[in-house]
Amino acid sequence: MLEFDRRHLWHPYASMTEPLPVYAVDSASGCRLRLADGRELVDGMSSWWCAIHGYNHPRLNAAVSEQLGRMAHVMFGGLTHAPAVELARRLLAIVPGPLEHVFLCDSGSVSVEVAIKMALQYWSAAGKSRKTRLLTIRGGYHGDTFGAMAVCDPVNGMHERFTGVLPAHFFAERPRSRFGEGLGSGDIDDFETLIGRHHEEIAAVILEPVVQGAGGMWFYSADYLAAVAQLCRRHDVLLIADEIATGFGRTGRLFACEHAQVEPDILCLGKALTGGYLSMAATLATARVARGICANGGLLMHGPTFMGNPLAAAVACASIDELLESPWRVRIGAIEAGLRAGLGRYATHPAVTEVRVLGAIGVVETRSAVPVARLQEIFVRAGAWIRPFGNLVYLMPPYVIAADELEVLIRAVGKGLDALS
Repeated sequence: MLEFDRRHLWHPYASMTEPLPVYAVDSASGCRLRLADGRELVDGMSSWWCAIHGYNHPRLNAAVSEQLGRMAHVMFGGLTHAPAVELARRLLAIVPGPLEHVFLCDSGSVSVEVAIKMALQYWSAAGKSRKTRLLTIRGGYHGDTFGAMAVCDPVNGMHERFTGVLPAHFFAERPRSRFGEGLGSGDIDDFETLIGRHHEEIAAVILEPVVQGAGGMWFYSADYLAAVAQLCRRHDVLLIADEIATGFGRTGRLFACEHAQVEPDILCLGKALTGGYLSMAATLATARVARGICANGGLLMHGPTFMGNPLAAAVACASIDELLESPWRVRIGAIEAGLRAGLGRYATHPAVTEVRVLGAIGVVETRSAVPVARLQEIFVRAGAWIRPFGNLVYLMPPYVIAADELEVLIRAVGKGLDALS
């Protein structure tokens, strides 16, 4: 199986001619992955941040099984069904601000594409055809489709090889103010200059609230986010909050916008939406945005084949219910305390420049880029599944992780760092 995989399967961000080693997973339960050779690994990644309840969860399994007995899929054009309606009902009850309309789509990247289309169509319908560009901050990551790539960091965002093909947008300097700090002197100046100078061209600002994920795992001041929202209102620019990675409790609040009491015009959700069971995302908009787009018979020009998939919607409902009925704040607090104490031991390690923790996110920044294959082998031998990138070794475990399992992950990080020294 592994040989066939090596020859024919293309993995994310990987070469087909010199592929990184892969490990065959036979099953998964709770916070553990069982490999085909019988070894068990504690999962420190939540399968790229989505499996917040762990694996093989009885409630989520039951939701999929029950829905499968009714229908696995039906087109959403001209039809509807209870799982989609119930999911929208749940989302509108918990999201920040006056968001009233829900577009159910395929993946996080697609939700960003839909958000961009919403912003562009809104201003086009309003007769402001010059407002076709976006403003964001450096260090961001919003997905791998073309519209999303165009607002990822143009240098360090994994998509620099497409420069010249992607639309050109505006990028403000990344905020220097850390999470938990006030807004630093001059920190908002570059952003304020850009939006002031170009607001007649800017349809929307898009950013990841408080936590920049795959662009560098950077935690920035909530006051900066609040200042951005104020400037958007002042200059009549829409605000798109990309909460694909941060939504559903990861930062200690249900949504990261809540840290700054910011209410976006458009909100992107994904990853943890279905608890890691099926691919689904959502783009939510205010009544102002929706009515603007649809004025004079306008239509939102997007319609994925698997939009509103009943299986995904049913398990998303179960995942949201499971989260809200659980002591998730206590769990996130315990993970945060464990990460601060555990990863904090490595703050003075010779291979480390910084350790930072927020909610159920722990990041160790190393002095140089890490050898991924070598470190993954060390982590697997230590009983942990950790996927570093660049010069970052980070943990984003399921919320249900036990203290002893978290310690397995923390010790594995230490072994990897020792190998870098």
